[in-house]
Amino acid sequence: MNKLIQTEDGSHSIHSSQFNVNYHSLHGAIQETQTVFIDAALNFKSAYKKQISILGIGFGTGLNAFMTYLEANKQELDIKYTAIEAYPIEMHLAQQLNYPELLNASSERMSFLEMHRFKEELFRMSLNFSFYKRIAFFEDLAYDKEFDIIYYDAFAPSSQPKLWERNVLSKMYQALKPNGLLTTFCAKGSFKRCLKSIGFRVEAIPGPIGKREITRAHKD
Repeated sequence: MNKLIQTEDGSHSIHSSQFNVNYHSLHGAIQETQTVFIDAALNFKSAYKKQISILGIGFGTGLNAFMTYLEANKQELDIKYTAIEAYPIEMHLAQQLNYPELLNASSERMSFLEMHRFKEELFRMSLNFSFYKRIAFFEDLAYDKEFDIIYYDAFAPSSQPKLWERNVLSKMYQALKPNGLLTTFCAKGSFKRCLKSIGFRVEAIPGPIGKREITRAHKD
């Protein structure tokens, strides 16, 4: 059974019983998402583009999507967010997660929980944010030049090795628009070499607390 845990910045995460791994760094779930996905991807892209399509690989606890939703409203962006999740968490765990309160967004708790309810359709959560969640394996899907950003938040290669293989990463490259980018916490040398061989331009950037660097890959 999955179990609710608390990380060092006070924010919750979940320990997966199936994969025996935590969904976030124990140094802090919110600070990790802020660094790896909001700062390194969304804010990087929104500095020059206001209409942004995002593919989130691993919806998980919903933290990446929820923080993106809050940022879209704050910056007055136009974001279309597609989330792919093969193993949705239990609704009773989602209801316990403390992200809205810690992000000073208690009034958005119902929006956060709505993300966790299964909807195979696009729905507009605000003037600035549209959301679509698919319960599926990414490797079974096909996208062609549809996304400006990919948040690659699968479990680590040691836990889900197939999701870090060349054939899946090639599908990521195909899913991105020209000048799109992918960010992830993974900084393994073999992973970055694979990205480069596919055609990505890869850069190592400073990571969140407890991790020296993360990866940002560009489809130039």
